[in-house]
Amino acid sequence: MGRKGLGPAGMGAAAMGAAALPPRPAALLCVWLLLGSSWGPGPPGVGAVPRPTATYVLDAGSGLGRQFDGIGAVSGGGATSRLLVNYQEPYRSQILDYLFKPNFGASLHILKVEIGGDGQSTDGTEPSHMHYENDENYFRGYEWWLMKEAKKRNPQIKLIGLPWTFPAWIGKGENWPYDYPHVTAYYIISWILGAKQYHDLDIDYIGIWNERAFNSKYIKVLRQSLDRLGLRNIGIIAADGDWNISKEMVVDPYLNDAVQVVGAHYPGTKTVPNALLTQKKLWSSEDYSTFNDEVGAGCWARILNQNYVNGNMTSTIAWNLVASYYEDLPFGRCGLMTAQEPWSGHYKVEAPIWITAHTTQFTQPGWSYLQVDGHLEGGGSFVALTDGLGNLTIIIETMTHNHSQCIRPPLPHFNVSPQRATFYLRGSFYLVETLQVWYSRLDFESANSILFKQLQPLDVWRGSFSIDLDVDEVYTLTTLKTGRKCSCPEPPPPQPFPSNYKDDFNIRNPPFSEAPNFADQTGVFEYFINGSDPGDHVFTLRQVVVQRPITWVSDADQTISIIGNFHWVNLTVTCDIYIEKQDDGGVFIAGRVDNGGIYVRRTKGVFFWVYADGTYRVTGDLAGEEVLMKGLSGVRANAWHTLTLNIQGASASGLLNGYPLWENVTISKPSNGWAAIGTRSFEFAQFDNFHVEAS
Repeated sequence: MGRKGLGPAGMGAAAMGAAALPPRPAALLCVWLLLGSSWGPGPPGVGAVPRPTATYVLDAGSGLGRQFDGIGAVSGGGATSRLLVNYQEPYRSQILDYLFKPNFGASLHILKVEIGGDGQSTDGTEPSHMHYENDENYFRGYEWWLMKEAKKRNPQIKLIGLPWTFPAWIGKGENWPYDYPHVTAYYIISWILGAKQYHDLDIDYIGIWNERAFNSKYIKVLRQSLDRLGLRNIGIIAADGDWNISKEMVVDPYLNDAVQVVGAHYPGTKTVPNALLTQKKLWSSEDYSTFNDEVGAGCWARILNQNYVNGNMTSTIAWNLVASYYEDLPFGRCGLMTAQEPWSGHYKVEAPIWITAHTTQFTQPGWSYLQVDGHLEGGGSFVALTDGLGNLTIIIETMTHNHSQCIRPPLPHFNVSPQRATFYLRGSFYLVETLQVWYSRLDFESANSILFKQLQPLDVWRGSFSIDLDVDEVYTLTTLKTGRKCSCPEPPPPQPFPSNYKDDFNIRNPPFSEAPNFADQTGVFEYFINGSDPGDHVFTLRQVVVQRPITWVSDADQTISIIGNFHWVNLTVTCDIYIEKQDDGGVFIAGRVDNGGIYVRRTKGVFFWVYADGTYRVTGDLAGEEVLMKGLSGVRANAWHTLTLNIQGASASGLLNGYPLWENVTISKPSNGWAAIGTRSFEFAQFDNFHVEAS
């Protein structure tokens, strides 16, 4: 027999309601009603508590709602998976399993990746497949690898590509990708074709330009170009910002035909009339973006349901997939899970993973929502979906206002209170006798949340059942018996970044184009084979972006890649450097670097620069405006030199080729930060034998 009650209400009591009970004597029924209509025990020592009751009817026969398109997450926008690739096995595969493996963890239906464009896109840059017009390389970066790993675990997962930035040649001197729409379309389609040719990846959807202006002409050109190449199955999502494109779509039938999905970001669970008039799929194509604690989980639980209940959105995609970037960069830990320590192997399966599982493990793209108002009378929401073959899944959330605020937009106040919900199953669902039950309760007092726990099955009596709902809970009630909460072995404990770290970049066939743990913040630093050097510098790290890309945010005018522990105070950085740009070229090594990501232009630290004209500078900022020391160094382009920067307390000194060049420079701020390397401008330069020692 199934369950007729779920333990104490503090554990989420579910009970059979009056409509679900067999006939009983009238006197007994009166006593039961007076005691609060609660079937099953209340909280310990409290007894039954009266709850307001509301009824909801689920019937596929009265018509279906929109088709469900899946739940997904974004890798990129940018460099959010940067550290993931550096994890050793088995930990890397465990993380990937939690994200993508069906009936295991998050079991995502959709993976959206950044089409790297060499520019800063939130937490770093991602390399383009075409740095220059005549350059093509479909093995740069890690998104190709990530898509293949996702497909390996779930062959049905949908893949989306979206650019944040573009290489400079697209704009032909302008910071704008739309002046030459055929050029931009060629660039994007090259990425799609490269995914298939080199990685056997079929891209399902393509975007326009993340959260920036859309261009109707470009969208039409892209659609025509895709169709001409036989890529009609690839849908265009537009415009990955607000809903404004729908205004044009309803008056421009050619634009409307070109777009398959109207995608909005952070819509606050609401759509607009024009979007509905397009008669297109409506998605929240980026959402969440919230610190992944219990409040982040509450945000995610609420919008996963209410994006459809309030806004008719049939897909919700989280930014970001996994917080695998240095936590002190912008939006630290805003992923569904956290994996930011490849050097230790430590990772954490955060609460949003299990909130995701409440939907993804019991639905699939192609299922349909039932046509029902999903607002619960006591606050909260529910959605009901069916595969059309008799299966039914109901997801209920009762997130309270203060425990479900997303990072944006502001959340209007609302109330949620304990309640009883009685569901009547009609039509083909009337035959359902038992529902599997999965339960989560977010605990904001003692941090003892219950996450994705399987409870005893719930009996359905003559097509109805009741369930007692407390606040900040999630229930999945389903006919499917395939749910699973995986429990991999515990990962290793957390450890800080190694205080003594070296990299000589001596690798002939690297698995990835970027050296481990370096996080590019402006420019792109790639492994390089220096065929012209017969000596010790055949294998190096090279900065390869030589023109400012079409930017998404305010990239720095200098290039920079950070590494290490943000909390480092005293450190010595040593690196061999090679300036390639004659006359006005220059490079730096740095310590106590305090910023990156979208704030990279305001980065402070201790920067030791040498220039091709034979001079040097010490500055307190990346922009080079705060000069602490300057003089002659004798450094020239096209020769290797060794720079050493030593920072101890309030004093810094620098060595060139092992000999003191400057010393006793007073440092007042910042007090801590990463190590870094970089260049004076967008220019070629090489680095080798990097070493940092911190205390």
